[in-house]
Amino acid sequence: MQYRRIFIVITILCMTIACAKGEDNDGQREEMVGGQEYITGVEMPDSAMFCGKAYYFDDPDMRERMDREMTSFKYNHLTSIIIYKKFPRYGERIKRILKENGVPEDFVYLSVIESNFNENARSGVGAGGFWQFMESTARLYGLEISETVDERYDLDKATVAACKYFKESYNKFGDWMAVAASYNAGMGRISSFMTQQHETDVMKLWMTTETCRYLFRILAAKMFIEEPWRYDYYINEKDRYHEIETREVEVNCSISSLQEWAKDHDASYRELKMLNRWLTKSSLANKKGKTYKIKLNAKTK
Repeated sequence: MQYRRIFIVITILCMTIACAKGEDNDGQREEMVGGQEYITGVEMPDSAMFCGKAYYFDDPDMRERMDREMTSFKYNHLTSIIIYKKFPRYGERIKRILKENGVPEDFVYLSVIESNFNENARSGVGAGGFWQFMESTARLYGLEISETVDERYDLDKATVAACKYFKESYNKFGDWMAVAASYNAGMGRISSFMTQQHETDVMKLWMTTETCRYLFRILAAKMFIEEPWRYDYYINEKDRYHEIETREVEVNCSISSLQEWAKDHDASYRELKMLNRWLTKSSLANKKGKTYKIKLNAKTK
């Protein structure tokens, strides 16, 4: 009899805890079935904006394609949370550079889906950095890749290089969503698709699954950052990662040991490597006397 009373008390406590778990910080309760939480879909919008143009989801195909990418953001919890937390540190900086170079700020979301804001992002085919440049393309748009330097991992320089591509593509297509598609598939391929299919609206083209998803993933990424509540994400602003205040030290010679160089500048080697991912080795080869700017934490000065 005593054990039965204990069992009843434990059962009541468990039910109380389960009900409490169903309520989040804003007092909103998860939907329940038979006392159990169940997976819900995303709250689909009627339309989404990209570079000042509205894209509507009244067509079943458009709606389903958008729903897939929004659902992916909602349930890929770790990646989505880290992207959202890192956006103030990297996204805002990218937006400033895009604006300075005459490219719509919405192109920041291409960087989001290209690299998930992974500072060391590298694909299986060798694309690298936040903008996932291949080596040949990176060099074509002015980035240095050498024995000790890979500027695909210099966020500022890589973003400027991406802007050059975007503007070149816009001069060809005159449509920013087509520019986005060309960043994934190449200008030549998008142009061929348009010619073969007698279609100028890139959203209506029959393309590879990757490129088709790419466009809707951009829209989903923008909505996730701007309206995370649609995805049931509630993250306090204080928990997001903000920009680190840095100082720059100009260097126009080779450095045999970055560890010693960092120590001489009142910084740690870890700090130097974290703030300068483009320095790929523990030394800097600089036979031509090029001027580099190495960032260090302002507070270590």
